Amino acid sequence: MKKKIISILSIISIGGLIWYLFIKPYDYLVRFKTNTNVGVINQALKAWSNSYTDSKIQFSDNLNMLSQQIDLGEDTYTYEWVIEPTTDSTSFVKAYATDTKNSLINKLKIPFTETTIEKKVKENISEFNTYLIEHLKNFKVGTVVQEKLPSKYVAYVSIKTTQNKKVGGMMKNHPYLDNIMATNKIKPDGLPFIEVTYWNTKNDSIYYDFCYPIIKEDSLPYFKDIKYRRFEGGNMLKTEYNGNYITSDRAWYKLMNTAKSKNISVKKLPIEVFYTNPNFGGNELEWKAEIFMPIIIK
Repeated sequence: MKKKIISILSIISIGGLIWYLFIKPYDYLVRFKTNTNVGVINQALKAWSNSYTDSKIQFSDNLNMLSQQIDLGEDTYTYEWVIEPTTDSTSFVKAYATDTKNSLINKLKIPFTETTIEKKVKENISEFNTYLIEHLKNFKVGTVVQEKLPSKYVAYVSIKTTQNKKVGGMMKNHPYLDNIMATNKIKPDGLPFIEVTYWNTKNDSIYYDFCYPIIKEDSLPYFKDIKYRRFEGGNMLKTEYNGNYITSDRAWYKLMNTAKSKNISVKKLPIEVFYTNPNFGGNELEWKAEIFMPIIIK
């Protein structure tokens, strides 16, 4: 009986060793909690990765997962990031790190000594966590309510870009449309806004119409790059955003999280109404936008 127990334990030990050395898909794991949602962390990771010359992000269909490859001197590390929501506004982050050149050696050393990968990964994760904390200080997102957005007739320009370059199209077209409206005596009818018409959450590409509400008239001047249409409005989830409009998409994720937690079906095509002209600069935390997401009426 004793020999049988020893044999079973030996098999388990050998199997565990084989798994640890040759099957386990990572060398080192770091975990931490943070006070924000999955989408904000996803975008912050991409921005932080871009701060490195030799860092690449592999996009994923799932906001909760990202793969990153980063070259640190002679070493190349792969991070598999997993972001788990704990509440609407808190998350648990796991970073599975692998040294692509020295994985087996690392696994042999880690139980007995602090390895280079442990030191560098800890430094990396600490750096990202500091970046994230500072990032969260640069904007505010308010509570989510339901509101009906009125229909408006608009002059608009269609733009194809990415989430982090969204504000560039606005800064270019805001003064352009201002000038066109004034020169042609077209009467404005509200604040400018963007309506996202396509959003690829895998690669962050978006299409949107930069809209300038106007009073509809029987005859409106023709412009090659400006079109006219009616924005239908409707029932929306709404929140207020303060901060640079580059990161106003952080509010999109809060609207999506709220919709999910309250079992509200929404069309993931946000609308942003701007109260501040970013061309004038100023204290970015005083910039204001109202962010909407259309509710699907079943």
